Amino acid sequence: MTAQTGVNLRVNGDRLWDMLMEMAKIGPGIAGGNNRQTLTDADAQGRSLFQTWCEEAGMTMGVDKMGTMFMTRPGTDPDALPVYVGSHLDTQPTGGKYDGVLGVLAALEIVRSMNDLGIKTKHPIVVTNWANEEGARFAPAMLASGVFAGVHSLDYAYGRQDPDGKTYGDELKRIGWLGDEEVGARKMHAYYEYHIEQGPILEAEEKQIGVVTHCQGLWWLEFTLIGREAHTGSTPMNLRVNAGLAMARIMEMVQTVAMDNQPGAVGGVGQVKFSPNSRNVLPGTVIFTVDIRTPDLAKLNAMRARIEKEAAAICEALGVGCSVEAVGHFDPVTFDPKLVDTVRKAAERLGYSHMNIISGAGHDACWAAKVAPATMIMCPCVGGLSHNEAEDISKDWATAGADVLLQAVLETAEIVA
Repeated sequence: MTAQTGVNLRVNGDRLWDMLMEMAKIGPGIAGGNNRQTLTDADAQGRSLFQTWCEEAGMTMGVDKMGTMFMTRPGTDPDALPVYVGSHLDTQPTGGKYDGVLGVLAALEIVRSMNDLGIKTKHPIVVTNWANEEGARFAPAMLASGVFAGVHSLDYAYGRQDPDGKTYGDELKRIGWLGDEEVGARKMHAYYEYHIEQGPILEAEEKQIGVVTHCQGLWWLEFTLIGREAHTGSTPMNLRVNAGLAMARIMEMVQTVAMDNQPGAVGGVGQVKFSPNSRNVLPGTVIFTVDIRTPDLAKLNAMRARIEKEAAAICEALGVGCSVEAVGHFDPVTFDPKLVDTVRKAAERLGYSHMNIISGAGHDACWAAKVAPATMIMCPCVGGLSHNEAEDISKDWATAGADVLLQAVLETAEIVA
């Protein structure tokens, strides 16, 4: 039997939804979402619950030196490379219940459904919880998958610091999830990732499934501006060295650059730190991160170059010191055409409406695509809202994407009659 002949093979949507709601109880936010940041106690609790569910489903666990969890369902061929399926359980400080979590728990649900149906596959299936996808506590995002793909070194990752100066390596040990596997030693036959869209397109187009063909490239540029602390009331305007004003002008310039590169480009600032951050003191130091994205590599790099050049001019005119560090980057990704077609055909067999889509956000699949054939599946989210506690999806949306994921994974892992 193949997935193509098993059109009626579907997941248990109620069970998937129950898992999502149970996981959401760990690290609750203040407004209905979650705060389960990487390597916190809440992260450790979520990992333990996930481990319990996987082991109850007959899977065995491996953990690498970055803390990524690999839960394996064996295949019938001991020499066949595994099909990996997963996403992440960590969240933003004010994150939703579905970003990343849906992909991990839907991967577990397809294994549970395979167990219920007595299905065996030639290739093993590995359900994966990548560590530190969000990058909210330890920049950059997709850190563990980046080390796995050889983009970052282990020492670099271990040395990343959170806002309190705590390092990734120390916190990984503290919560008890430092594994012994060498990062990147595993080989993949293919990689699938299921995720909420994090944008408004699927809902607006009334499509149940996003067939992800590409992922935008990204630069995170961290600016450090040095001005002069001074009293806001008694310092004449013409004698100020105002790092806050320089930041404001750079933010406006980033907006202009993004608009000048339409269509298919975005740019903005999501994090700002003023020092000393006092109401009546002009900031001596301002640190902020510019986030620019587009699926066009030449455009992406041209945007970066223009932003850095114009920022330097803005700061020079104000007498403000300016330095820039690239703290996150990946090139645009083209996902594997064969796997993309497998997803599309699975949606068609199941009768789900679908459309091609480009991911606006970065995902672990972007780095996995450097070491194996990879692709993604997306479901709508209400109003396109994500990285927000109000993030929401429906049970039907979650189930439809998981059904497609099941069919696609079975096609790739090869059902054994």
